[in-house]
Amino acid sequence: MKVLIDGQYYEVVILRKKIKNIYFRVKSDLKIYVTSCKSASDSYILDLIKSNQVSIIKMINREKKRQEKSSKFFYLGQEYHVVLCNIFKTPTIDDGKIYVSSLKQLDKFLIDEAKRIFPIRLKMCYDKMNADIPWPRLNIRKMTRKWGYCNKRDELVTLNRELIKYSLDEIDYVIVHELCHFIHFDHSKAFWESVKLYKPNYKDNRKVLREE
Repeated sequence: MKVLIDGQYYEVVILRKKIKNIYFRVKSDLKIYVTSCKSASDSYILDLIKSNQVSIIKMINREKKRQEKSSKFFYLGQEYHVVLCNIFKTPTIDDGKIYVSSLKQLDKFLIDEAKRIFPIRLKMCYDKMNADIPWPRLNIRKMTRKWGYCNKRDELVTLNRELIKYSLDEIDYVIVHELCHFIHFDHSKAFWESVKLYKPNYKDNRKVLREE
């Protein structure tokens, strides 16, 4: 089943489950995935898609931008042209270029840099916070839907290693965000006031990270 949105046809994949509400998602294949209750008909779902076109177009455009970004090489908020050569034994950045002997080196470089930089930024952000919170353990891994996660019980902060592609300012925002969850384990007004106290420009960071 296909639907015409913004002058283009998109395939619709319907997943019927034992739920009450209907949810829309756009994945990397740019198909519209609909998780629906079992009683909803195809025509009803199509009507819902059309009435929610604005939101779905935003999902499509966000995914297109994400794919465009992932096809380029970014490190700490800067884009670099990748040059394959055997001159350097390790990835070397110079004059807007990163020199590598193979594309596999790029992923390893980013992972190594995340492991090197994230603990430093965590310590810097933690030391600036005038709050009685525990010094957390740090976990770094790739996540698909979160930039960070706070496990208050285990005193653990997890950071998405993809953050290394963004500037230190965005990295610091995510760290402050997660540290503030040790103060307010929710997204209440008080929580965002705490985030603003330690990261006044957090709204700009959220726009860059394309958060809701």
